[in-house]
Amino acid sequence: MRLTCMFSFILLFGAAGLVVFIHLQDPEEIVHQQTPGIKHNMGFQPPRKDCISSNNHNRSLRKNTVDSVATVKQSDSLHPSENMPTKLQSTDRRQSSIMFAMKDQQNSEENNSIRLHKRRRRFIIKKSPILISINSSVLNLPTLKSEDRNSDKWKNLYQIQRERKQIMKETCSKYKSNNRRIITPYHVSRIFVEDKYRVLYCEVPKAGCSNWKRVLMVLNGLASSTKDIQHNTVHYGNYLKRLDGFDHKGIYHRLNTYTKMLFIREPFEKLVSAFRDKFEHPNNYYHPVFGKAIISRYRVNATKEALRTGAGVKFKEFIQYLLDVHRPVGMDIHWDHVNRLCSPCLIDYDFVGKFESMEEDANFFLHLIGAPQNLTFPKFKDRHSNEERTTSKITKQYFAQLSPSQRQQSYDFYYMDYLMFNYSKPFEDLY
Repeated sequence: MRLTCMFSFILLFGAAGLVVFIHLQDPEEIVHQQTPGIKHNMGFQPPRKDCISSNNHNRSLRKNTVDSVATVKQSDSLHPSENMPTKLQSTDRRQSSIMFAMKDQQNSEENNSIRLHKRRRRFIIKKSPILISINSSVLNLPTLKSEDRNSDKWKNLYQIQRERKQIMKETCSKYKSNNRRIITPYHVSRIFVEDKYRVLYCEVPKAGCSNWKRVLMVLNGLASSTKDIQHNTVHYGNYLKRLDGFDHKGIYHRLNTYTKMLFIREPFEKLVSAFRDKFEHPNNYYHPVFGKAIISRYRVNATKEALRTGAGVKFKEFIQYLLDVHRPVGMDIHWDHVNRLCSPCLIDYDFVGKFESMEEDANFFLHLIGAPQNLTFPKFKDRHSNEERTTSKITKQYFAQLSPSQRQQSYDFYYMDYLMFNYSKPFEDLY
């Protein structure tokens, strides 16, 4: 009798523990992890970490063999494998090879994963974001033509790309502590699509974005020359499609087959450029929306005229707003982090260009995608053409208005962008 009671107690205790486990389980834990793929002549790679922090980043995500999709991610090299055509590879064959490599591991977890998945599936459909599980451009990764491989110029530019991508990956792996590979339409909302040459461009304001949109419009046949396209046509004409405007299948297809690129700029220089553009010139949006809130919060004895118009925001006041955790008005894409705008730890960008070497990088990219030879990246300044471009010298003049503490806090604010894109500290006293 005593033995029977003990046995019943153990069963009840186990059942109660199982119920508690299921209720405490994070629904996203059962969402399929993105397959990081394999590299040529290498074994299966461990999952990379994405942009979203998590205290539980060491927990493994279960895989469901019924719904999961596997893909092969080509080497970071811009060269194709010698005995493997770039565009004609069978993805089915790649998927089969990976599924075979993963078979033993999946079999051991399959029963529990499927059971848990079915139990929570209805909840996930209602609550979870749209899932896009792969984004490696294995089909159309830009490659150097055979005649280019003997050119020191192209080889040097190619090597620079490898190094930039490697630094970006190492930073993501070290600091972005989440191994879930979930891409939602929000993550691709800043990405513009050019279908003819199969290009995805993530817009980073104040890093040549207006001219890049002009280039995309010419590639798409919407204009014959970048010089013919006015500023308002570029930004308000709605001629370019955004990736989040497609359905799930369209987003998935383009992330996996198009060449994805972004261009970035030194963070402090980008910030000063945005401030000069939005607050030192008449603006019927930034002055009433941001200017009035900033002056009201941070200016002592502000005049009625300043409070009414929002004009005349000082750089120091702008920095106070930027660093305030309780900002009177939200963030804006012109001074937000590149990490938030483009999610480079979540989306595998094939090409990373820099504003500081814009002409060289941009024309190299156009060469890689096979753009018309007469199309080059425009050099003209899009707005306030009579005003000097924001340089490192001008940037330092603006930051000289701040206290050492404010400069340090500003650097901390953009620290991940400095680290991820390998920019040097702009001031010697920063740590």
